Amino acid sequence: MNPVTPPAAVQLPEATIRATVRLPIRLADGSEAQALAYSFHGLADARDHLALKFGQPGPQPLVRLHSECMTGDVFGSLRCDCGPQLQEALRLMSQEGGYLLYLRQEGRGIGLYSKIDAYRLQELGYDTYTANLELGHGLDDRDYTPAAQMLRAMGVDDLELLTNNPDKRTQLERMGIRVSGCRLTGVYPNEHNKGYLLAKALRTQHRIELGQTEE
Repeated sequence: MNPVTPPAAVQLPEATIRATVRLPIRLADGSEAQALAYSFHGLADARDHLALKFGQPGPQPLVRLHSECMTGDVFGSLRCDCGPQLQEALRLMSQEGGYLLYLRQEGRGIGLYSKIDAYRLQELGYDTYTANLELGHGLDDRDYTPAAQMLRAMGVDDLELLTNNPDKRTQLERMGIRVSGCRLTGVYPNEHNKGYLLAKALRTQHRIELGQTEE
């Protein structure tokens, strides 16, 4: 049998750093962390994505791709696990150094208002993915091309990824970013998000131990 040739890496359009600024951050435990915030020129989707650098990251830094979730990150919604995952990532980065990429991809890329519409469908019995499909979207509409561009612009092409989502690794590697390993995020169940966590594990193979969702 002939060996299977892996697909060629996607050619990334070049992005450049637009500006950097110091950003002191208050963590969930009340302590303070220091970050360097980056903005960019030339991102593929022209959105205002932001990168935060903590400490002096090593040659294979810890990296978190965090998609914006206004309801979870800002208002503390219990319908998802986004807020706790963001706080976990900030804590780890402040302790170990690394990069947090805050990506403006609300609702797995469908936008805030469509996410609210999806929530309404979930209240009628649809799971989080079927609701998106009913609204004419894909299971997950996120494209991590801008994330790969941001990493390249900051000189990061080999990293450890903080995620339970295998698609993040797949997309980054397809674009030529080497992922040396994945560190799983915590599981943050509550009475409102158990169905959401189960759907992520069963429908898009998030590496969530279902037993961890039992309170």
